[in-house]
Amino acid sequence: MKHFLLSALAALVLLWHPASHAGSETRWMKVLLDGRKVGHLESTRQVAGDRVTSTERLSMVLDRAGVSLPVTTEERSIETVDGRPLGFMTRTSLSGLESTVEGRVDDDGQVALVLRSGTSEQRRGIRWPAGAVLAEGARLAEQRQGLREGTRYEVLSFQPSNLSALPVQVEVGARERIAVDGLARRLTRIDQVADLQGTPLRMSAWVDADHVVLRATMPLLGTTFEMVACSKACATAPNQPTDILDRSMVAAPRALAADERAAGLAYVLRIRGEDAAPVPSLAEQRAERDDARWHVDVRPGDAARGGDDPPVADDTAATRWLNHDEASVSALAREAAGEAPPSDRAELMRRLERFVRGYIDNKSMRVGYASAAETVASREGDCTEHAVLLAALARALGVPARVVNGLAYAPAFAGRENVFVPHAWIKAWDGRRWVSYDAALPGFDAGHIALSVGDGDAAGFYAGVSVLGNLEVLSAEALPAPAPAHGDTP
Repeated sequence: MKHFLLSALAALVLLWHPASHAGSETRWMKVLLDGRKVGHLESTRQVAGDRVTSTERLSMVLDRAGVSLPVTTEERSIETVDGRPLGFMTRTSLSGLESTVEGRVDDDGQVALVLRSGTSEQRRGIRWPAGAVLAEGARLAEQRQGLREGTRYEVLSFQPSNLSALPVQVEVGARERIAVDGLARRLTRIDQVADLQGTPLRMSAWVDADHVVLRATMPLLGTTFEMVACSKACATAPNQPTDILDRSMVAAPRALAADERAAGLAYVLRIRGEDAAPVPSLAEQRAERDDARWHVDVRPGDAARGGDDPPVADDTAATRWLNHDEASVSALAREAAGEAPPSDRAELMRRLERFVRGYIDNKSMRVGYASAAETVASREGDCTEHAVLLAALARALGVPARVVNGLAYAPAFAGRENVFVPHAWIKAWDGRRWVSYDAALPGFDAGHIALSVGDGDAAGFYAGVSVLGNLEVLSAEALPAPAPAHGDTP
């Protein structure tokens, strides 16, 4: 999940439209994680005739086991002076790999999209979500509501990076004395709660009388992510190394033997934070909450117990990430299926799992978050690319599939022993039940703990990401062999 965590973080930061302002000058903010400077944000607003162009450029450098991982995200929105959306662009560069999304909104609310990644290009259309706004629309909404303490309202914020609109609940708080770059200021606190597919993301900002954000914070990986207004020289000063992968790994209570992982394990988890997403119960995972603790049983192959909803039409649909409507993806699906009988979905999925494991021959952490079509072209990626491609190939062949985000046990990883590492895999419907598959590892086992399930949309990973840094695995015990079903011979 590594680089994806960086790109998701960049998208969440820009959810604020944090430095929107009425003037045409450029504003700067330094970006901090746990008090250490990791990057900067540059924000500009330009008015030309009846058009307003707002641009935000976020640059960060985080570390993974001593290796620097640079990420740069630029987001531009074009709107009328009264906040009507006309177009947008978002560009993300991770370790030199760049992807871009451009959109043009017509008078009828149709959005013409161009998506580029490396040498690949896709064109598609979507419908603009009714009532959604970009940066200028969000700024105007805040100005209309004012800064009276206790004021509450909702903004539907369109996210170009995910091509989706998120409802954001806003509440104006009291004026507080806040330090901004060493100076005490009297600023108004504004609390925001964004709904990321059922998981709340809480953000707090402190603004001056002109509604300019001078300080903003949100919880991340068990610590605080922060932006503070300052001069350009301050914002662009050298960064301080911060290992984000180390923060996202979870220590195992002991070594987990291969035979235990093959048979089943019972975990006790502790998750701090009232907003943490619930641990899901799935076909091969049972989760029960006991105050701040979760009892989670994982038994591979025991999908007959049910546990999650049967498939719906969306589970075979093409999406931006699971884009099996692209000719390259559908052709690869037919190649991967080979002579597998269409009626034998279990054999079909085993073939697809093996195929993807071999097809992605450059096991790389350089990729941020690639679509299935992009991975077909590059043959590069880590667990997220394996999961997205496997799910897209399954859907291309009519097999309902969902992408799972969670943790996977590793005996050794990045210099640490016996840890759970952020990971992604899939589950597919075999006609009677959901069964898990993992093309990035040798296969699915009880070393996997699911934290969220979705359709491969990058925003959907936040439910799982939100608990990282706040989760402990207190114990792991081998499960007893399951009792034979009625009519079976012991």
